[in-house]
Amino acid sequence: MALGNQGLVVPMIGLGCMGMTGFEAGHIYGPSDEHEAIATIHRSLELGGNFLDTADLYGPLKNEQLISKAISGKRDQYVLATKFGWEIDDNNKVTWAINGKKDYVKKSLERSLKNLNTDYIDLYYLHRLDKNTPIEETVEAMAELVKEGKIGYIGLSEVSSETVKRAHAVHPVTAVQSEYSLFERTVEERGVLTTLNELGIGFVAYSPLGRGFLSGQIKSISDLPENDFRRAIPRFQGEMFNKNIELVEAIEAMAETKNVTSSQLALAWIMSKGILPIPGTKRTKYLEQNLAATNIELTESDLSQLESIVPLGTDTGAPYDEFSMGLID
Repeated sequence: MALGNQGLVVPMIGLGCMGMTGFEAGHIYGPSDEHEAIATIHRSLELGGNFLDTADLYGPLKNEQLISKAISGKRDQYVLATKFGWEIDDNNKVTWAINGKKDYVKKSLERSLKNLNTDYIDLYYLHRLDKNTPIEETVEAMAELVKEGKIGYIGLSEVSSETVKRAHAVHPVTAVQSEYSLFERTVEERGVLTTLNELGIGFVAYSPLGRGFLSGQIKSISDLPENDFRRAIPRFQGEMFNKNIELVEAIEAMAETKNVTSSQLALAWIMSKGILPIPGTKRTKYLEQNLAATNIELTESDLSQLESIVPLGTDTGAPYDEFSMGLID
């Protein structure tokens, strides 16, 4: 399918690679296994899923390095998306500041090219808006990288309609990535999707399974590993957790009538809107299940039923802690 109207072609579903490596502070979604992660990337390609999503932040840098190993000798068969913006110093430590300054854009890009062992990146995102640097400056620097052939297309992540319009006026934006699922529809409520449709910009949905909730695999907080970051976010705490379990059970009941999993139903709902979901997994079993969702056709009645279970505006709890929520534009 076309992602935006600038010429980037992608499969119906992508692969989010973040969970394949740990972070400085530990693992995001439990322990990782490099061998299994690489096997998952290879299986994705076999099944036509050649769109990989990573970022320099993940690791930091380790995720890009893992992908470099996985795609070695087959770089031209993959569509690579990576991100920059979370400042990483010369000792490869995250400072937790956001940096969208021109010199940092170029520095980050060169570092990602090296880590990915490639001479170009298909889709390059600003990971979060630098509120101290005009978006025009950041996008101008990215546009220069397009002219140099080092990146193919420009993307933004977790930005407002106003920021999208300002950026797009400098250089065409191909894609915007934000969290989006049956549990998280803020981009609809704020009119961002409308803006993207008007401008011909594609939309990429990360955490399309509501950070794992919609998989139906999480029934109690003890189902999450001890060092899993989800234990610290509002969506997974107290009464909100119990309320969300009830919503998932209703979605599971509907999925059962269609002989699919709740994950597949949630992904099919996103794809029915012309949106590219990038569910994260590090296991071939779940990858195969996710890709099979491309074969599900939902009727208008199905879509209405799903949206009546979780109507637009339903509060399912914040997806991040207070600090991270404050970094969304």
